[in-house]
Amino acid sequence: MEEILRQFPNLTPIQIEQFEKLQALYEDWNSKINVISRKDIDELYTRHVLHSLGIAKVQPFEKGTYILDVGTGGGFPGIPLAILFPETRFYLIDVIAKKIRVVNELANALDLKNVKAEQMRAENVKGDFDFIVSRAVTNMPDFVSWIKDKIKKQNKHELKNGILYLKGGDLTEELKDFPKATEYNLSEYFKEDFFETKKVVHLPLKFKA
Repeated sequence: MEEILRQFPNLTPIQIEQFEKLQALYEDWNSKINVISRKDIDELYTRHVLHSLGIAKVQPFEKGTYILDVGTGGGFPGIPLAILFPETRFYLIDVIAKKIRVVNELANALDLKNVKAEQMRAENVKGDFDFIVSRAVTNMPDFVSWIKDKIKKQNKHELKNGILYLKGGDLTEELKDFPKATEYNLSEYFKEDFFETKKVVHLPLKFKA
């Protein structure tokens, strides 16, 4: 939590309170439904919350932005980003119903009015989004095939509309067919060892009518 306050010094008292509540909320839900691995729950703020917020270091979201979080699991990266950007709308989806139940309960407990969560396959989502975020749910070629027709036409950020993907390790082979992809090393923003091989991949995608 200290590192979040250091990295994001302009948080409001409400945002600080929301971030502080995450540990107890996730511990409670994890005791009922295993949404986070047992070994990771003690490292929640580094391995899940701060990791999710790495996307914000690469591209902060403007007011009115619409974000799709695919395969959100227990709410990552969507929930931490929704706390950080209360004027951005987040649509969190996962195919596992019990995980979406947890996400909805968390959003209610945190009073996050900007979060909608549903059990849904990415291919079946209707609507256009500024960015589609995710945390290593599959390889990039498959991921692109799921969401390539869901990008808004109008850009309003420094980075072009498309995918912001949390991945780790050597991505040379996976990204070989995507020359426009850019890798941002999270070790440049966060000092913890966990982030040594972690990255945000930005892949711009064109609007498809």
